[in-house]
Amino acid sequence: MAIPLPRRTLLGLAAGVPVSAALAACGSSGPSKSGGATYWYLSGQPQQGVRAGAVDAFNKAHPKQQIKDTTFQNDAYKTKIKTAIGAGQAPTIIWGWGGGTLRTYVKAGQVEDLTSWFDEHSEVKKRLFPSSFAAATVDGKIYAMPCETVQPIILYYNRKVFDQVGVNPPKSWDDIMALVPKFNAKGIAPFSLGGQSRWTNMMWLEFLFDRIGGPEVFQAVIEGEKNAWSNPHAIAALTKVQELVKAHGFIKGFSSITADSNADQALLYTGKAAMMLHGSWSYGIQQADGGDFVSSGALGYMTFPPVEGGKGDPSDTVGNPAQYLSISAKASAEQKKIAKDFFATGVLQDTEVKKWIDNGSVPIRLGTEKALAASKSADFLQFTYDIASKAKVFGQSWDQALSPTAAETLLDNIVKLFQLSISPKQFVRNLNEVTGK
Repeated sequence: MAIPLPRRTLLGLAAGVPVSAALAACGSSGPSKSGGATYWYLSGQPQQGVRAGAVDAFNKAHPKQQIKDTTFQNDAYKTKIKTAIGAGQAPTIIWGWGGGTLRTYVKAGQVEDLTSWFDEHSEVKKRLFPSSFAAATVDGKIYAMPCETVQPIILYYNRKVFDQVGVNPPKSWDDIMALVPKFNAKGIAPFSLGGQSRWTNMMWLEFLFDRIGGPEVFQAVIEGEKNAWSNPHAIAALTKVQELVKAHGFIKGFSSITADSNADQALLYTGKAAMMLHGSWSYGIQQADGGDFVSSGALGYMTFPPVEGGKGDPSDTVGNPAQYLSISAKASAEQKKIAKDFFATGVLQDTEVKKWIDNGSVPIRLGTEKALAASKSADFLQFTYDIASKAKVFGQSWDQALSPTAAETLLDNIVKLFQLSISPKQFVRNLNEVTGK
């Protein structure tokens, strides 16, 4: 018997598309309570192909339990999923990053408590990185299934460009600042940056806060301490990033470049930019789109260097400990069962794990060391694995650690900071108004 594959819809929607139109566009791939479960997740290759493959495999193995999936570009998805959940029109399976956004959903009763399900399916929990459950847990209860890969933020560089200019990779923040005029003098942007996407700018602050003041600085924000942003180490970090902007450290016009287009990564592998701070997932994109850039050994990578006199441990990292799947509390009993069966038998199965590794990613499933070592990307995978496993602190991306409201204010002010339209003190004042209340 032929098994019908799911109808798969791509919604790479612009931010200006009205939410009502966006939800209507989802059609039967959206939150309908009949005809199986629905699932929204991020588009963009090579990751989209792995996600779609997991859905296809599950549907083929479960002809009476079909999942219909819809894909969105990153920036569009963040807006659409929050709006859909708030309107009671969420898909059955909600893809996300856990943390503060998940906590908001939990407090509003919008996602299913999975604690007892994990107790009954302990074998599912035991096969995943224990550290991946922190961002899935709210007040001691589990509300999301950790999935996919561990994603630290990495400093990439173009070895050919460095050789061309006759310089070495930076070992400190002072080195970074010293490299800026040398690359600019050769007509090469020191750093690529998809600044229109906002969260790409945020990665710089995440590391500078940690390297200068240690993880305690942002932890105070997460814990809601009054005026936590006023910490002198925070002011120092905000000041340093503006010094880098003023020194023309980033590609000209960075504020109009989007990360969803992968244009920032193309600037690196084409030699128009020397360096780029980006997630570990970027390796697979550069491998797929950059010709022989990766295979020839031209791509270099390192963790973010220390800041002279800083309190942070150089092993600390930031990023995504995993990705997360929640179940809408509004879904029908049938849909919830399909979702849970997908969690048990469709997430991080052997074929999916192999695809993630082939794409240069480290899956969060335990026992993959031999497969990682045998991969053509073994060196990068080991590098990523070491960062994730040896970091004394693995900080979650700020826009996911905070509530959606605070995260939106954060991202808007980061854009203004990078555009030099507000000062560090104004940034601090604006953020203190939405956190620590």
